[in-house]
Amino acid sequence: MEPDFWNNKQKADSVFSEINSIKDILVPFEKLLSDINDLYDLIDLYNEEDPDNPEYVAEINSRVDELQAEYSALKLKTLLNGKYDKGDMFLTIHAGAGGTEACDWAQMLTRMYLRWCERHKYKTEILDIQEDEGGYKSVSIQVSGPYAFGYLKGEAGVHRLVRISPFDSNARRHTSFTSVYASPVVDDNIEIEIKDEDIRIDTYRAGGAGGQHVNKTDSAVRITHYPTGIVVQCQNERSQQMNKDFCFKMLRSRLYDYYSAKLAEEHKAEAIEKKDIAWGSQIRSYVFQPYTMVKDTRTGEQTGNIQAVMDGDIDQFIESYLRWSNESA
Repeated sequence: MEPDFWNNKQKADSVFSEINSIKDILVPFEKLLSDINDLYDLIDLYNEEDPDNPEYVAEINSRVDELQAEYSALKLKTLLNGKYDKGDMFLTIHAGAGGTEACDWAQMLTRMYLRWCERHKYKTEILDIQEDEGGYKSVSIQVSGPYAFGYLKGEAGVHRLVRISPFDSNARRHTSFTSVYASPVVDDNIEIEIKDEDIRIDTYRAGGAGGQHVNKTDSAVRITHYPTGIVVQCQNERSQQMNKDFCFKMLRSRLYDYYSAKLAEEHKAEAIEKKDIAWGSQIRSYVFQPYTMVKDTRTGEQTGNIQAVMDGDIDQFIESYLRWSNESA
């Protein structure tokens, strides 16, 4: 009886989850319709009183702009219909070739994403930092909050930086590349088999300066998955067991993404989109000199306000990617 009980419980949880997902979209739309009707009533009232009153006109225009913004946000959310779009995610940033310059670029991107999460009230936890002189070799971050994976999944790929290097005494222009990897936090009940003989678990002392984010203990854990070559590591927690749990959670997430990619390769209709967003492909350029420009190579979205982007204002790129990927599907 016990297996049947748990199977039924999982089915019930799935149904309730689907109901909540529908309510998450439906309820805000119902409120928006109610607000629009209220606005019509207000317009009728002002027309009866004084339709040419500039204060009334300004108030109506302001309210129309607010409702338009609400509608755009809700419409965008309807594009987040992937299996794991509504959940948490792991964001991993790796510096490419280029030594100090590339590590500094990885640190700049890390700051950009942390700022974006802060703007949108997402919880972030730095699970692992591998530091180098001038920046980060790699960073792993868990982002928690509604639709975290859905919004940030399009950031996966290679990000290109062009600037006059602060590390070059001759003030020459340098090009650096950093890879970003995005994967969902996968529920424990998903069927991803991890065999003991397929993995190696290493423990080591947490290294690097790390600051307030990393505890200096002997409890850091690294897991290597032989069949895929995937390596995950965590040094944030004081307990070795907690670090190991986080590692297995990340590994399951990475394996889900890995096997999903292999499955997508079997479907030509999906292969083009997957090729565009695959790990190792350049998705965006950030140019500081001789002009300022951030441009997404997939969607053509661009802005000259590069400082705002580096401060976490990347919504226009996220939104344009979601629309583009939906049209390309």
